[in-house]
Amino acid sequence: MRVTMTTFATLDGVVQAPGGPDEDLDGGFDHGGWMAPYVDDDLMTTMAGFFEAADAFLLGRRTYDIFAATWPLVTDPDDPIAGRLNALPKYVASTTLPEATWSGSTVLGGDVVSEVAALRGAAGRELQVHGSGTLAQTLTRHDLIDEYRVLTVPIVLGTGKRLFADGTPPRRLSLVDRTSTASGVDIAVYRPDGSPSLGAVGPEYAEEEPAAAR
Repeated sequence: MRVTMTTFATLDGVVQAPGGPDEDLDGGFDHGGWMAPYVDDDLMTTMAGFFEAADAFLLGRRTYDIFAATWPLVTDPDDPIAGRLNALPKYVASTTLPEATWSGSTVLGGDVVSEVAALRGAAGRELQVHGSGTLAQTLTRHDLIDEYRVLTVPIVLGTGKRLFADGTPPRRLSLVDRTSTASGVDIAVYRPDGSPSLGAVGPEYAEEEPAAAR
């Protein structure tokens, strides 16, 4: 399975607590729920398309707790998001969760990196990570994410946990798809593409104009 990561982010890269004021108060963060005003039909259609491709989900402890308290309440099996989350296998990366009670859930309590690598090598379409910022950073450090889906909301918060933390290994990403919603959310899909290429910009570095072009 390919490991895909879907996350909401601000223009300054904050991914902390997009959906509600009490999702994640770490560091005194008081801007929770910043993406809620931007939810529209375009966004929900995009998310439904992402979820349709899932064969399993991989979640961090905090995101799992939020999802497990919410999505089982939506009992319509045809709901494009709840239907997938409730029916498909869910893996939780946690060393503190004693038991996962949401149907179809398994706790990965050991070496998460090796266990995710094994899941990644299994047959299937997508093992999807949603939210789960700390887990996503771990997977990024170990080259275990095959595709990043970043939904950027046009706001700046100036504080909060960011998608790529300091110390993230340098990566070049190739843009494979891009669209936007009526509310202004930029939806970009990237795939890792090796190490960054470096260069220099400025007239002193420009090649001399060929004589024939003068």
